[in-house]
Amino acid sequence: MKSTDPRRERADPSSPPRARRRFLANGLGLAGAAAALTPIAGRAAAPLGAVDRPVPADASKVPGVPMDDESYGARSQFETEVRQRYKTATNLSSWTFTPLQESMGIVTPSGLFFERSHAGTAVIDPRRHTLFVHGLVARPRKYSMRDVRRFPSISRLIFLECSGNGLTEWSKPTLPTVQGTHGLTSCAEWTGVPLATILGEVGVRGNARWLLAEGGDGAAMTRSIPIEKAMKDCILAYGQNGEALRPEQGYPLRLLVPGYEGNMNIKWLRRLEVSDAPFMTREETSKYTDIRPDGKAVQFSFEMEAKSVITSPSGGMQLEAPGFHEITGLAWSGRGTIRRVDVSVDGGGTWREAALQQPVLPICHTRFRMPWQWDGKGTAVLQSRAVDDTGYVQPTLGQVIAMRGLNGPIGSIYHLNAIQSWQVASDGKVSNVHHY
Repeated sequence: MKSTDPRRERADPSSPPRARRRFLANGLGLAGAAAALTPIAGRAAAPLGAVDRPVPADASKVPGVPMDDESYGARSQFETEVRQRYKTATNLSSWTFTPLQESMGIVTPSGLFFERSHAGTAVIDPRRHTLFVHGLVARPRKYSMRDVRRFPSISRLIFLECSGNGLTEWSKPTLPTVQGTHGLTSCAEWTGVPLATILGEVGVRGNARWLLAEGGDGAAMTRSIPIEKAMKDCILAYGQNGEALRPEQGYPLRLLVPGYEGNMNIKWLRRLEVSDAPFMTREETSKYTDIRPDGKAVQFSFEMEAKSVITSPSGGMQLEAPGFHEITGLAWSGRGTIRRVDVSVDGGGTWREAALQQPVLPICHTRFRMPWQWDGKGTAVLQSRAVDDTGYVQPTLGQVIAMRGLNGPIGSIYHLNAIQSWQVASDGKVSNVHHY
């Protein structure tokens, strides 16, 4: 039995006196216990989302950080991954990339979920926010957030991808890491009300074919949604990864259109107008359309086709030595479920089927893995190729360019789902290359 005699406790050099223990428990003593700390020369301040704390030489010899009565939580100060913004002319209309190279599993933390805004992040009080549903309906209605939350809810894992994901990579390899080439996709668990429930409440008329979704941000983002899709699986989402939406993800309400390009998943949703025809907004005519080699635009290319990318080893990484390495990455399809991912280490000369990590869900990121014995001789070119349950096979870059052309100063812009190549040099350095 442990003694309660303070003299016995003080005799043990690893056991501080009671008064000092109270001092440590209050979180004040760690900084002063210099002998117990290991100085870290030149250590930078804690990364975003973390708290900088003194590091003891042996964490088992001192009390840890006490729990607060109220807290939100922070990640470890030793984890440094962050979203990175693409340097557009203004940070109001811009985007940030998810660090896919550090991703684990298939769920993207809310704090690392990619962002795309056209007029900054809207700040909206949920107590004043409403959703107006009107047009070709029997009973136009305005719903408060309390009204929306009263309906039966669902939760579902769904990926989102900006159709401009990879826009810099058409003509030549440009951004060095997978964060830059593919970081405009993320996956989360979304919670909300099936859109079909609300449309059933207002009574959609028989001649309804489309609806307009409008956001409450400074850009008043608007997109036309086919009514069949709206009734099939769209969600009025107010939750993400077990908590309320983050402001940059559309708080307090956004539209989820599973499998369709990210721009259609309207954030800060305030209005739905039902119509018999598409609205032909700016975002579906002059923007977010695919240009063919003859210069004509393809109308309404909504679905995000099957795609994959190796996240490790990937651009900017360094293999330390020959031997065993695990090739891992993500695959996804807006058409359905990933059924197979093939991996090549010789630029598509030969392929091996990778293992798919469970769960494998429709319209969701799927993690794939394959062991690789790197001999450290010459160069290796790593590629992955996804196949979904419709039979669609992810194309090569040459095949995509043949279909779409290279219009514009950097080529095309939207829906680049080509096979990505990473070159591993004999010294282990991994770089972004075009190989097709």
